[in-house]
Amino acid sequence: MVSVIGSTSKCTIAAKFERMDRNLSTDDVSASNGSSIVARMPTSPGVYMHKDASGKIIYVGKAKNLRNRVKTYFQQQRPVNAKTRALMERIADVEVIVTDTEAEALILENTLIKEHRPKYNILLRDDKSYPYIRITKEEYPRIFKTRTVIRDGSKYFGPYTDGTYLYYLLKTLRAIFPLRSCDLPLTDATIAAGKWKVCLDYHIKKCEGPCEGLVSRDRYGDYIRQAQQILNGRTRDLERQLEERMHELADELRFEDAAIVRQRLVKLREYTSKQKVTSADDIDRDVFALARIGSTACTIVFTIRDGKLTGKRHFIVQAGDETTDAELVATTLQRWYIEGDIVPDEILLPCEVDDIDMIEEFLRAKRGRSVDVVVPKIGDKRKLLAMAEQNADMLVREVILQQAQKDQSMPRAVLDLQRDLRMKAMPRRIECFDNSHMHGTDYVSSMVVFVDGRPKKSDYRRYKLRSVEGNDDFEAMKEVMTRRYGPTADADAPKPDLIVIDGGKGQLSHAMEILRELGVAKTTTVIGLAKRLEEVFLPGVADSLYLPKTSSSLRLLQQARDEAHRFAISFHRSLRSKRTLRTELTDIDGVGPATATKLLRTLGSVDAVRLAPMERLVEVVGSVAAGRVWRHYHEPALPDHEADGA
Repeated sequence: MVSVIGSTSKCTIAAKFERMDRNLSTDDVSASNGSSIVARMPTSPGVYMHKDASGKIIYVGKAKNLRNRVKTYFQQQRPVNAKTRALMERIADVEVIVTDTEAEALILENTLIKEHRPKYNILLRDDKSYPYIRITKEEYPRIFKTRTVIRDGSKYFGPYTDGTYLYYLLKTLRAIFPLRSCDLPLTDATIAAGKWKVCLDYHIKKCEGPCEGLVSRDRYGDYIRQAQQILNGRTRDLERQLEERMHELADELRFEDAAIVRQRLVKLREYTSKQKVTSADDIDRDVFALARIGSTACTIVFTIRDGKLTGKRHFIVQAGDETTDAELVATTLQRWYIEGDIVPDEILLPCEVDDIDMIEEFLRAKRGRSVDVVVPKIGDKRKLLAMAEQNADMLVREVILQQAQKDQSMPRAVLDLQRDLRMKAMPRRIECFDNSHMHGTDYVSSMVVFVDGRPKKSDYRRYKLRSVEGNDDFEAMKEVMTRRYGPTADADAPKPDLIVIDGGKGQLSHAMEILRELGVAKTTTVIGLAKRLEEVFLPGVADSLYLPKTSSSLRLLQQARDEAHRFAISFHRSLRSKRTLRTELTDIDGVGPATATKLLRTLGSVDAVRLAPMERLVEVVGSVAAGRVWRHYHEPALPDHEADGA
């Protein structure tokens, strides 16, 4: 049983679950309409992970009944959308993790999705990293802005999408409450020892001096609790408390203290007056809404406290056309409350969602009492939902506009290359290949990738060729292209818009034969770039295409070709150095890799080691190792019969 329901740490959660040793292949499961393996699966709640043939997790899901849920993926007559059908075709294994409750399954699912980022799960993303307000877990806590969430017992509020509002909120808190702004490690022991002195904040009445024990820990804790009320949106309760305290102090004739409380009350009312009122009641509620245009979707959350809109956050989903509204809303709902600490009285949704019972159980466990989940159709609640939907629609249109502007700002070289090669689509992804070897040894190939006219080094690939014997560029090309585009290649790797072959007609013709067999030539433009005259060759065209030497399109092709050559050469040299080191120096008795590396780094080459005088070798590696190297190169080996006689 998980002790902290809200934790998202896999170490905290998964270590307390029972991992089931049941891997199910699709062949086994599809046989006899369900298979006995599925029948032996537990009926408990938990999480299931679909894996492909390579063992990579491609989908993570939760279930109240693992056996029933997993079985649905192998029912032939089940009506599914294109995305689910593609998932079902790629399932090779299934692994399940049993949990004690449905709420634990929901938490674990979220943790595993974040860790593995499976291809077929909905992956919500923010446009940026938004800041939080952190209240530290200290004897005298601090309140400040942060973008890093550390699970050390501190409390976090947010994230805040409006930086101006966050600045104003922090400024208001410091104006109302005399909280410390220093980062001193204050404890009762260090204060009693007199280690600290008050700073300027104390003298200008912005802090009451906890560093010198001038304010009690209980009183300082009251300030922190009241600040939390503001951050939680509970301003009405705090206004009432401050007003009552002000009257109590006045009745006790403590007018100066009453004036301080009155000043705090004025600041608080000034802050609350600027908040947008959305409802007449004082119920805390969160409003979820959704908007989608084409394959782009946006989900948004409005947080309403005491009838006032206190914050909002949105998430963007690409390829959302393959996902239902219910799935998008459910994913946003789960992520919001798993990451957040506050569950309101009421939640408004734009549509019914799946697994609502499991979600409600989790919310009830986290809040300590039930939560109303409502799909409003009419009335004021529907108006709130409409306002959130309007904001979501505006955001999704903004994302589409930004993408369109990005496409229009494509580098000139890419646009020119599309025009010069008469391509239907822009060559946004260019892949260029080159080979390197020395008399057929250490044969390697390289592939470099340019995206939107710029190198994308994370997608570069180096190939140590396995089947090529001697100097055969055609066979080398066949092997590397089969490994890149053939049936064993990574199916998730993006496909290029343009493939550049280093060479003329002959190399291009051979590459086209290979790419036709692999089914790539039909969908991808392929060209050859001959280095001697910088000629561009197109498949099936006798004459080369002449591009002016000053054209940006030719410069882009040259840059890709030269980068592929550089990448291949560097890989070849590294392999050759390792082989030379292994065969020449480490074959000497008593000379290991460390000694050989030291000799090469100091003297520069194996030939320099061979010709170095004894005194120089002693300086580099000492007398014992130097003697072994010297004897290896300068003393003739004894014939076998003399060695045996000795």
